[in-house]
Amino acid sequence: MCTNAVRDLVGKGVREVRAHRTVSSVTTMACAAMIGASIMGAAPVVKPASDTLLAAPASVENEQVLLSGSTSGSYFWDDGSGRQGDTGQPAIGKPMQQGLFASPSWPLGTEGYISYNGRRAKFFIGDRGPGTPSSDGVMLDIDGKTFADLVGTSWNSDTLTVGGSQGHIKVDYVVTKWGDGPGKRGEPVPFSSAAWSNS
Repeated sequence: MCTNAVRDLVGKGVREVRAHRTVSSVTTMACAAMIGASIMGAAPVVKPASDTLLAAPASVENEQVLLSGSTSGSYFWDDGSGRQGDTGQPAIGKPMQQGLFASPSWPLGTEGYISYNGRRAKFFIGDRGPGTPSSDGVMLDIDGKTFADLVGTSWNSDTLTVGGSQGHIKVDYVVTKWGDGPGKRGEPVPFSSAAWSNS
């Protein structure tokens, strides 16, 4: 279409071309749009960032992967208030905070990150748990604020609960540093194994 339109215009006299200036401009714009569309059609489709796992920060990319896997995670918030099954201050001796997770077996002080639906969060093991659920494969207790961020909902600091109905999520984990506190390195094992007491 573009080639024929240009050929027709070139074949006409200057006077006729001036009269067709509007047609020429419209034709030129239409041709440019068609060429642009054909170039864009050949370009690869790039998915939005939300459809892919977020790129790891440089500090994470350079860290050594000591252990990786997947497990179910629940959430908790032990601030010593006694609310919602709170069992007291975290075992590591630090105050409850975002990024402080509980493991039934990993050494206290262990560090790493988890991924869920393209979102990533760093953690350090500062407490013990979950208890009984770990016998059913729930091997991480995620602090409530991080859990809320991962599932895209709100954290209620008055009731110590996460908005929505999710209480467990399947996460991928990476351990980048083993802690030197009591516990057992390697695949997580249930609380009932008492691996958390190993020093």
